[in-house]
Amino acid sequence: MKLLLDTHAFLWWRLDSRRLGRDARRAIRGADLVWVSAATAWEVAIKQALGRIQLEEALAAMVEESGFDELPISFAHAERLQALPVHRTDPFDRMLVAQALEEGATLVTHDRQIGVYDVPIVWT
Repeated sequence: MKLLLDTHAFLWWRLDSRRLGRDARRAIRGADLVWVSAATAWEVAIKQALGRIQLEEALAAMVEESGFDELPISFAHAERLQALPVHRTDPFDRMLVAQALEEGATLVTHDRQIGVYDVPIVWT
């Protein structure tokens, strides 16, 4: 199974937060491949610049230390995003959905509003 972690799911994993449920933890541990998107890096950078989040180490290092892989944003991802219905306007959520669909991955998220898209989801 290939998983793509939503930003909060990755941070909850990394911080060993109780907010990340048992099913999500089991899926992450058992996955063949776990991705963290460049969209997550972009979102975290914006939130850090606004003072909404503070990380003690670089996101790239956190991803690597977790044994996960970076998922760059490609032209194919952008084209898939363009074809998505506009149920959500959040650019990060829309890109994660597009990437999951394009890569045949299951999205790990807590955001119930993403459920309007036809994307496989493991709920946190």
